[in-house]
Amino acid sequence: MFEWINFSLLIISCILFSVLYAFSTMPATLSKKIGEKAWKACKNLRIIASIFETLTLLTSLLWIWYPISQLDWEIFHRWWIGLILGSLIIIPGAIVVYKGVKDAGKETLTPSQDTEMYGGIYNYIRHPQTTGEMPMFPALGLALNSWFLFILLSVFIIIYVPIIQYFEEKDLVERFGDSYKQYQKITGAFFPKWKSWKLVFKKKEEN
Repeated sequence: MFEWINFSLLIISCILFSVLYAFSTMPATLSKKIGEKAWKACKNLRIIASIFETLTLLTSLLWIWYPISQLDWEIFHRWWIGLILGSLIIIPGAIVVYKGVKDAGKETLTPSQDTEMYGGIYNYIRHPQTTGEMPMFPALGLALNSWFLFILLSVFIIIYVPIIQYFEEKDLVERFGDSYKQYQKITGAFFPKWKSWKLVFKKKEEN
C-alpha cells in the first residue's frame, strides 16, 4: 500500500514542482496583470516549488525500500556500481548549482525589480542552476540502481527544461529588454559559447 502512496507522491511532486516553478519565473509578466504583488507571489511560488522538489528527491530515495514490484528493475547486479557512477555525475552538478545560487544571490528565491543582471558563472552560461540539475536527476536513478527512476527522471528533465527556459527567458526579456537579448546572443543557455569567453578575456585585458 505505502509503495503506491510513495509512487503517487513522486509523480505529483514532479508535476507540481514544474508548474509552480514555471510560474515563479514570470514576475514581470504577471505584474502586468496583478501589479506589484506579483513579485511576492512569485517568491512564495518558488518556495513552495522547492518544497515539492525536495519531496521529489525524498520519494525517490524511499523507492529503495518501497518500490512497486512490477517496476523494480535493477540497472546493475552490484548496486555500488550505480552509486559510484551516479555520484560522479551528481557531485559536479551540485557544484555548478551551488555556483549559480551563489552568484544569483537572493534572486534564487526572491525575485526583485531591483535585481540587475548577474555576473560570475552567468558570464558563461545563462542557466547554470538548470545546467547542474539536468544530469543530477537521471544520475539519482543511477545512484539508486533503478531503471524506473532513471527513465522517469530523464523524461521529467527532457520535458521540464525547455518549458522552464521558455517562460523564464520570456520574462527576463520583459525585465531587462535589449540588454538581455544581447546577452542571449553571446552567452549559451546551458553551455558556454566562444563569444562569452572572448568577452570575459576582453574585460580582463581592459582591467
